[in-house]
Amino acid sequence: MKKCPVGPETLRMIDLGHPWVIADQYTKKWPQGVAGELISLVDKQLQHQATALYDPASRIVARILDQRPIKLSSAWFESRLRQAVSLRNHAQLEETNAHRWVNGEGDGLPGITLDRYGDYLMLQFYTPAWELHIDPLISAIQQVFQPRGVYGKPRPQETRALAAKHRHKEFSRLLAGSAAPVPLKVRENGLSYLVDLRAGLNTGLFPDQRRNRREVMARVKGKSVLNLFAFTGAFSVAAAAAGAKQVTSVDVSEKYLQIARDNFSENRLNPKQHEFIIGDVFAELTRMESGRRLFDVIIFDPPSFSTTKKSRFSTQGGTAKLTEAVLPLLQPGGLLISSSNHQKVPMDDYLKELRKGAMTARVDLKTIFISGQGEDFPCSVGFPEGRYLKFVISVKSEL
Repeated sequence: MKKCPVGPETLRMIDLGHPWVIADQYTKKWPQGVAGELISLVDKQLQHQATALYDPASRIVARILDQRPIKLSSAWFESRLRQAVSLRNHAQLEETNAHRWVNGEGDGLPGITLDRYGDYLMLQFYTPAWELHIDPLISAIQQVFQPRGVYGKPRPQETRALAAKHRHKEFSRLLAGSAAPVPLKVRENGLSYLVDLRAGLNTGLFPDQRRNRREVMARVKGKSVLNLFAFTGAFSVAAAAAGAKQVTSVDVSEKYLQIARDNFSENRLNPKQHEFIIGDVFAELTRMESGRRLFDVIIFDPPSFSTTKKSRFSTQGGTAKLTEAVLPLLQPGGLLISSSNHQKVPMDDYLKELRKGAMTARVDLKTIFISGQGEDFPCSVGFPEGRYLKFVISVKSEL
């Protein structure tokens, strides 16, 4: 392995257990290499500190795999995968076959995630550096999990640009085994959902919200629920199945709301007894406020950034605006259930966004529950970037 010297700040981060090496004045002096090459990170005395996966074209120029010298083999991958499986013993997956087996940095495989969807697996790459090692990785996956099929999907930094460029194309490719049916039915918390492992950047179900959907189910019986940015209706189905008297789902995509209706039907919930509105969220909120509609529970889990013909949304700044817009539609004493997966917005800043929106609306929000991703999305205490999901339940009180 090539010896690549790192500076004092990187050495400090290695000692703290952080798995990334960010490009700096020291990494610019490294010998030339190819993406996926294993390198030895060394101190100024050229003593080995860690083995890392080289990614010269990325801001994250190296991802630490082990503090010992290693070789990437099927046996090494298999050991990491079995450790990940053991960690999921804490995840309460009895009524679930859609969840995460490998959470990248949290399971010692930085830049990789592996999600289960029934008998099939979805392997996502956040760096092309792993392509060089795909054969021993797939061999280990098949040995440990014995899936019917394994799909692979690249997850580049500029996912919005990729989605716009390839709007009607499939993003995944079958890496091993047989193809999954389309759609594929999976189970989460005892409920059924339809997913597609081929098309789009997302499969149609976000496993990181599994525990939070269970939290919603415990709080909505007999209540009217408004679900904004509903996507394929996972929160809506969970609420309806838990006894909500009516669920209104709003999304700009007709395609996603049709899948939401199908998800209702898959769970023997009559979609005709609920409401599905195709439209821009902010425009629909204005219309609902004009019609003096009120709800007992309002849920919003928007994408970290989205663009429609009528409006744009981003977590930073947009959350305050969205909070201000929804609160007039929430009954006094009602629940505001808000969430964001924007990694660069920490929980404290997210709560400030909620506070700003509530103050503008002249409403006192009392937070009663805060959560993140479920136990199948572990992250090291030395890697705070891994704690990306914010999930907050607040009660509306008038000022």
